[in-house]
Amino acid sequence: MDTIPIGVFDSGVGGLSVLRAIRCRFPGHPILYFADQAHVPYGSRSLSEVRSYSKEITRFLLEQGARLVVVACNTASAAALHDLRQTFDGVPFVGMEPAVKPAAEGTHSGVVGVLATPATFHSDLYSSVVERFAREVKILQDPCPGLVQQIETGDLNSPKTRQILESALKPMLASGADTIVMGCTHYPFVIPLIQEIAGPEVRVIDPAPAVARQVGRMLTARGWVSENATPGAILFFTSGDPQVFTLLLPLLLGEKGEVSQIQWDQESIK
Repeated sequence: MDTIPIGVFDSGVGGLSVLRAIRCRFPGHPILYFADQAHVPYGSRSLSEVRSYSKEITRFLLEQGARLVVVACNTASAAALHDLRQTFDGVPFVGMEPAVKPAAEGTHSGVVGVLATPATFHSDLYSSVVERFAREVKILQDPCPGLVQQIETGDLNSPKTRQILESALKPMLASGADTIVMGCTHYPFVIPLIQEIAGPEVRVIDPAPAVARQVGRMLTARGWVSENATPGAILFFTSGDPQVFTLLLPLLLGEKGEVSQIQWDQESIK
């Protein structure tokens, strides 16, 4: 049986944190990655816009051969995952869910901080997760304005990036937060800086390994898991500047790759 290609998409480079975790567990699978940098950040866009972009990107990835699609974006998962499953019947999808449950189960202080985009905080998915798993826990939220844009330029440790994170984290820490949840796939790239600000006693949760495990469950259930240890090809697509994306790959993914530019024609990919 041919090795099943996995499609992964995000508004930008954030989904590379998820791709990295999938690549670590299933190196033999080819991966198609789409960064919709023409529309980044999704977190400040309407849910209807994000749904439209997500459907078109999924259609593109399926046309390129993807058999399983990972929505490696919290905002797109909250806005579009349900619609994607209905629109593309039979296609297995894996989405992002804020890791509030493990945070609530593991906190000792009873105070958890969540860093995510405004669209994620306003979504029904996020509200449902908090209601189901964190009713006995104090949840502190911050959208970290400007942080996605900093990471999109590869600016992971500058004074400006530090200031954004300190503004979010210091009130949380002062209120007793002992666990910080990454509610945006961009944010794991600044975990070293977050840990430096928060201190080693604060737990920082990156959801990417859990997403990779879910990908594994879906592959296994369908008999699609590749035992091939030779790394599969990764094809990168961006609706933004391919040169900028190419330069970020070694920094964020630890791999080089060729990036193809994809143009939007109004709300369709051409």
